[in-house]
Amino acid sequence: MNSKTDRLAPWIVGLAAAVALGGYLFASGRLEGPGFPLDDAWIHQTYARNLAERGEWSFVAGQTSGGSTAPLWSSLLAAGHILGRGTPYAWTYVLGLLGLLGLGLAGEGFFRRETGQGGWLPWAGIFLAGEWHMVWAAGSGMETAWMGALVLLALWALGARKLRWELLGVLIGFMVWVRPDGITLLGPALLVLVLGSKSWGERWMSAARLAVGIALLFAPYLLFNHLVQGSWWPNTFYAKQAEYAALQTAPLLARILTELSLPLIGAGLLLAPGFVYFAWVSLREKRWAGLGAVLWFLGYAGLYAWRLPATYQYGRYLMPAMPVYFVCGVVGVALLVSRMRAGRAGRLSALGWVALIAALWAGFYGLGMTRYSQDVAIIETEMVAAARWVAKNTPEDTLIAAHDIGALGYFSQRDLVDLAGLVSPEVIPFIRDEAEIASYLDQRGVAYLMTFPGWYSKLPVGREILWQSEGEYSPQAGGENMTIYRWRRSD
Repeated sequence: MNSKTDRLAPWIVGLAAAVALGGYLFASGRLEGPGFPLDDAWIHQTYARNLAERGEWSFVAGQTSGGSTAPLWSSLLAAGHILGRGTPYAWTYVLGLLGLLGLGLAGEGFFRRETGQGGWLPWAGIFLAGEWHMVWAAGSGMETAWMGALVLLALWALGARKLRWELLGVLIGFMVWVRPDGITLLGPALLVLVLGSKSWGERWMSAARLAVGIALLFAPYLLFNHLVQGSWWPNTFYAKQAEYAALQTAPLLARILTELSLPLIGAGLLLAPGFVYFAWVSLREKRWAGLGAVLWFLGYAGLYAWRLPATYQYGRYLMPAMPVYFVCGVVGVALLVSRMRAGRAGRLSALGWVALIAALWAGFYGLGMTRYSQDVAIIETEMVAAARWVAKNTPEDTLIAAHDIGALGYFSQRDLVDLAGLVSPEVIPFIRDEAEIASYLDQRGVAYLMTFPGWYSKLPVGREILWQSEGEYSPQAGGENMTIYRWRRSD
């Protein structure tokens, strides 16, 4: 981006990101917002508030725990609690906007390097800034958009003419603090290192510099986890796999295909030929950074299909990898379109293809806005409403068992047993055994159980209902109303 027209591109991407995210926030605000479409976002907010106000890494005040998958994200949110005096929304949305902007800029840089195209209009950047999965992620209150941006930045850096391996290593180590699966970027880095180096001496030297760069931040990350919870990886690494173990019974190929279908919901469907073509061109022309991006996306999807094949909430676990698919697809489309311009029929076909992509992109942006608003409304009328009831109607020393702990922890500030195992890792070994769970709750002296009735077939049976949400959005989406049961009477 050296010419005067090229310098306009970042500003256009920034404007596109602001308009795209602003539209989602405005729509959700008119429904039930402000809020977040995931209860997990409130887990980060609770860690952030306790860090800002108490200087401790805890979900329940005074109890150090490792329930935050993204320590850096929770720490960044803590700044908002310091600056905004405990108001979580504005600062979180600003961080989400920065993540969406980073996605657009890194994706545009990757696009321009791989296509050799420039100019004032950043096609790839605009696509990413307005793609509905990415906007949803930016407004989710989670680290997803930041992770996607850092992944694209690392893959872009891999194609640099003078690659500083130690700096790339630092970037990969930094990503681990955002999400532990950032370490998977070591795969494409090694691919480029082995295939792109001229001699074995150069390979070994580059590998050493890469390893040192990664270790500078990865080793402290492992030590941090061990200090706060006694294991090298966050609790979520084990809890989520245990919770969704039943999903692994489906054939692996079916799981992989399901994962790969997630970014196709929307304009991504029409990018599939471009993605395949870009992979072929990268292999044929020995563009190792581009091939590394393709293989990383496929490998990331395969890894989640193997260990955590949960595809709910529009594929939220795959969302950090979706930008790689999108930008590789856009690059491939651009390369194919440039070849189709030879004749009139080719030009018309290319124009029609691009127009359909734009139409789907815009249409699904609107559909995504509706879904985002409804998701926020569900969290507000179910989880947040239940947490506010607990804060108002239970003693401060009450012990509550719950599966969704985010809003409950933030708004009620009660001691709790986390049935998902994130901040109660002792639950993980029997996370799906309801008889064992009931025995454990009795042993702990739990007073209340908060859950959706259908999530457990036995736990709620025969328990007195103390409160049930009257929210309309969850039943409309095929779900249930959050319910609070009396587990035992206070002595």
